[in-house]
Amino acid sequence: MEAKDVAAQEAVKLVKDGMIVGLGSGSTAAYAIKRIGERMHQEGLKICGVPTSSVTNQLAAELGIPLVDIRDPSRVDLTIDGADEVDPGLCLIKGGGGALVREKLVAAASNEVVIICDESKMKARLGAFPLPVSVVPFAWQSTLTRLREVCPAITLRQTPGGTDPYITDDGCYILDMHLGVIEHPSVLEQQVKSITGVVDVGLFVGLATRIIVGHADGSTVHYLK
Repeated sequence: MEAKDVAAQEAVKLVKDGMIVGLGSGSTAAYAIKRIGERMHQEGLKICGVPTSSVTNQLAAELGIPLVDIRDPSRVDLTIDGADEVDPGLCLIKGGGGALVREKLVAAASNEVVIICDESKMKARLGAFPLPVSVVPFAWQSTLTRLREVCPAITLRQTPGGTDPYITDDGCYILDMHLGVIEHPSVLEQQVKSITGVVDVGLFVGLATRIIVGHADGSTVHYLK
């Protein structure tokens, strides 16, 4: 079994009847969504899901998972999502798939946030993976100029083929910051978010409550907040 699926299977054990479950985005989260669908059909598990992207919404609907809008529940019981990088303090880089704003909104509304990954995502320090920043398209070049005062190496994410800007579900552009190493994630998160034109940044600090790392031999390792 693939390591990410091992982690997903372990995480889905935490899902209980009656829960409102945040459904993450990306290939790793998709394993968990499929496992939830299996439990619903095999065990009669009854939950409602809050999708974090249009792709997740479509997958959950195909699996018969009832969906609710984030505006409906006051809290989300449990969110299961992936990450691009995880450090020993449970800080994350997310947004490689472009859904960072909705992912962070759902995570912030959750009682528990479980991140599933394989060992390759665990890093001593964040930053090797480009840090996504969601920005308003209007005057994005000005936002880029201000962000370059923080990190000179920034690229505009483009669609496959590189002809047009990539546009998120929320109608935003993504600027990827190539930092190499992030010394102080919480400081950088606030610094970037304070820049006019920035909607949010793919640093998730203080949101993850549990990391489940899957291994191909079927074992898992849990890191708790």
